[in-house]
Amino acid sequence: MRDRSLPRLVSVDSTLSFLREGYDFVSRRCDRLGTDGFRTRIMLRPVTCLRGPAAARAFYVPGRLSRRGAMPGGVLALLQDKGSVQTLDGVAHRCRRLLFLSLMADERLRMARRMLREEWQAASSGWRAREIVLADEVGPILTRVALRWCGIDPAENAPQRRCEELTAMISGAARIGPGHLRARALRRRAEAWAREQIRAARSGAPDPGTPLDRVARYRGPDGIALPREVAAIELLNLLRPIVAVGRYVVFSAHAMVSHPEARAALVPDEIGLRAWGDEVRRLYPFFPVIGGRVIEPFSHEGHRFAPGDWLLLDLYGSNRHPAAWAQAGRFDPRRHLGAPATLGGFVPQGGGSMRVGHRCPGEALTAALLSEATALLLESGFDAPPQDLSIPRTAIPPWPASGLRLRL
Repeated sequence: MRDRSLPRLVSVDSTLSFLREGYDFVSRRCDRLGTDGFRTRIMLRPVTCLRGPAAARAFYVPGRLSRRGAMPGGVLALLQDKGSVQTLDGVAHRCRRLLFLSLMADERLRMARRMLREEWQAASSGWRAREIVLADEVGPILTRVALRWCGIDPAENAPQRRCEELTAMISGAARIGPGHLRARALRRRAEAWAREQIRAARSGAPDPGTPLDRVARYRGPDGIALPREVAAIELLNLLRPIVAVGRYVVFSAHAMVSHPEARAALVPDEIGLRAWGDEVRRLYPFFPVIGGRVIEPFSHEGHRFAPGDWLLLDLYGSNRHPAAWAQAGRFDPRRHLGAPATLGGFVPQGGGSMRVGHRCPGEALTAALLSEATALLLESGFDAPPQDLSIPRTAIPPWPASGLRLRL
């Protein structure tokens, strides 16, 4: 096959442009070039940036790409760290992944929703007759939910400290300078705490079947238990994403304020809540791109990729791609009530196979918590005072500029 090379940007390096433009970096250039991919350099490393459902399908073929070496070291240190499930390949990855998927049983999803309702109602009892900033309130609530769901008593584990650590990992991943260094320090503190949780679980008798118990006692395909340091990382990889759902909760409220006609039409049953949450996850910014390094050579759209090539898939742009969605920039939850989405067109937490690929194994938990939070927001009957609802697309991940002020 003749190699129809993707266009190459004329700039020597695109790192500063990516940091300045954030979520729009890939799509702006694709639109300008009339293509769904281009080549450039980021951090002086050659990289190919791709977007769209066809690119997502190619990106998530099992065994084709590895996450090793595909994320900047600072991002890896805060969001995954060495030895975690997302840094593995082959049998080791599939077996570790099954551990996480086994925690997504319907019973445990219902438990998470019940815990969220309890913690939300306890916190919201103090919200009456005053204005709140939802972005400030949601982190502590979800931290307590995360601890309880994993089998850890919040009362004995300094939930405010855990909230500070977990939120810093999320907000500091794409920063440089003092903000990133502070997040790294808080990550080290969290890992020390998590190692103690694993040690105590292995020497004591945690509630059987809890995520803490399952992670502490997990044995890989070689029959050997995880080193305590790695088990601690995987415990954080359960806690941190639950807290990260707070971004989507705030975005759900933002959608209700920004699209009152959609809020009025929302039927708060399981189908309606899930469709609303899916549209929030499709349209609102979370993490802009996901990286991979080629293991098996392949061709896509006439371009050959060789082992070692670095690829970035534009998640944000793919979720808004017109090949997958009519009026792609419009907020319309009803689009999720009809035929299934174009394969590769809905990738807010990755795509491809849930069992053997690198799609986020906690996606079902994210959707469940978002549905419950959306129901709670509707039940509250909140209103929002005039405020700056803009969402900066250069902060990764962002909050609404006002943090979303609400009156209940």
